[in-house]
Amino acid sequence: MRLGIFAKTFAGSDPGTVLAASKAAGFACVQYNMACSGMAAMPDALSVQDVAAVSAASRASGVAIAAVSGTYNMIHPDPAVRAKGLVRLEVLLRNAAAMGTGMVTLCTGTRDADDQWRHHPDNGSAEAWADLLDEMGKACALAEPLGIKLGIEPELANVVDTAARARALIDTLQSPALAIVLDPANLFEVATLTDQRDLLTRSVNLLADRIAMAHAKDRDAAGGFATTGKGVVDFPHFLGALKAAGFDGDLVTHGLAAEEAAGVANYLGRVLADL
Repeated sequence: MRLGIFAKTFAGSDPGTVLAASKAAGFACVQYNMACSGMAAMPDALSVQDVAAVSAASRASGVAIAAVSGTYNMIHPDPAVRAKGLVRLEVLLRNAAAMGTGMVTLCTGTRDADDQWRHHPDNGSAEAWADLLDEMGKACALAEPLGIKLGIEPELANVVDTAARARALIDTLQSPALAIVLDPANLFEVATLTDQRDLLTRSVNLLADRIAMAHAKDRDAAGGFATTGKGVVDFPHFLGALKAAGFDGDLVTHGLAAEEAAGVANYLGRVLADL
């Protein structure tokens, strides 16, 4: 597995700066965010120069672009907001390959109108699911001809909140563009070690044929997020389950400060070496 990090962990508004910092901290790839190019994460347009700057920085640093973030609220209660997000997603999809990646990551969304990462009780409704199928279907229709994967992540606050819901989305839409980004810390808040291990194993096995990237975020004992390696997530078990399932893709960490990055790279490197 190749070690990666969210590029926006590091300060900077040009790709050369953030990719050099990623390399110095010990990472071989990044999940890129257009904010690292000094623009909106979901820009209305990208110039040839904007795109070339990312690919050039990748070549110069030796840090690969594992994916580009294309998150918007796919089940926002206002259809106009969803429509604007889809237009911006298409901008990223059409430029992803030229930036050096084959995947754009998504947010399956929430009915919360203000925060795409905040849970809403209506996320479990039939209407929310229908809106997701409609919106994701449109995204797949854009991605498939381009050969770009759409990275969807089970996330407790979103409409796809479990591995089972992710499987249902994949099986319903039957699109080759759909891929899974699996983060162990987004599958539970508080769990015993036994329950956590069982959940992680079942989730990996259920989604194994579609897992294109793994995330490495951690949780503390109270259910809050923690720096990778400092919390309760059993990374040896999680990564062992991924390896047993045949996964050999990118392992991307986030939710940490820049000054913690080198330590996290060392920790994850040791866990991988022990496998």
